[in-house]
Amino acid sequence: MATKIDRRDFLKLGIAATATAAIGIGMSDRSIIPLPMAAPAASKGPENPPHKWVMVIDQSKCVGCDLCLAACHAYNDTPPNISWSRVEEVAPLDDGQRVFRPVPCQHCQDAPCVEICPVGATYHRYDGLVMMDYDKCIGCRYCQLSCPYGVRHFNWEKFTGPNPDVPAAGTPEIERRPRGVVEKCSFCVHRIDRGLSAGLTPGVDPDATPACVVACTYGARLFGDLNDPDSPVSVALRNNPDAYRLREELGTDPRVYYLPAKPKEGSAS
Repeated sequence: MATKIDRRDFLKLGIAATATAAIGIGMSDRSIIPLPMAAPAASKGPENPPHKWVMVIDQSKCVGCDLCLAACHAYNDTPPNISWSRVEEVAPLDDGQRVFRPVPCQHCQDAPCVEICPVGATYHRYDGLVMMDYDKCIGCRYCQLSCPYGVRHFNWEKFTGPNPDVPAAGTPEIERRPRGVVEKCSFCVHRIDRGLSAGLTPGVDPDATPACVVACTYGARLFGDLNDPDSPVSVALRNNPDAYRLREELGTDPRVYYLPAKPKEGSAS
């Protein structure tokens, strides 16, 4: 007896096959990729959102301990082979000090992943955060291919086993995603929304702040509303004019800022 395939599965099979073929030929000729099946969403987020959530990462304080990753795994219940953020070691300072750079989703204002998604599964929220609608995602992986930061991950298998970071690093707060969708960091949007509804301040109150920020015992991660001049991120950026963002030349306008590592006092310059 023939197996029935519903429309969503058919779309998954067809577009995923196209994306796989494109990967196989190395994307040598992007012009041969077929047009999206539906009109893409506008890539730009809202110009004047009520909140502008921003993460600031101080590389002078990051020691590469991966506590942030463990917390993310636990609270977002990600599979062991998927990490919504990564901590990469970059070039050391002249004094030999090791330097690390955490890289979560950048929540770009002008997001290639939003523009290319053919079904609107990747979209900007009212506050500009780049979100996933897992019910709409058809697994074509166009968003993964288009992300210049490499922070999207395809869920190849259904995650049914135990989470090795639970309960040591935290307990899950959201449902596991289904097989066949692309996952990514959400800035723990469920914690932001829950906190706001309870009158808490994200970036100040732990229960309203992304898990990775709360887990960092070294204070390397800050979070808050850039629209609030007194928020932790506004103060940090105001006091550090040398802050930078990744691949700014692309014009994506990311919401993750980095404070560059500096030699420790007393060390040779």
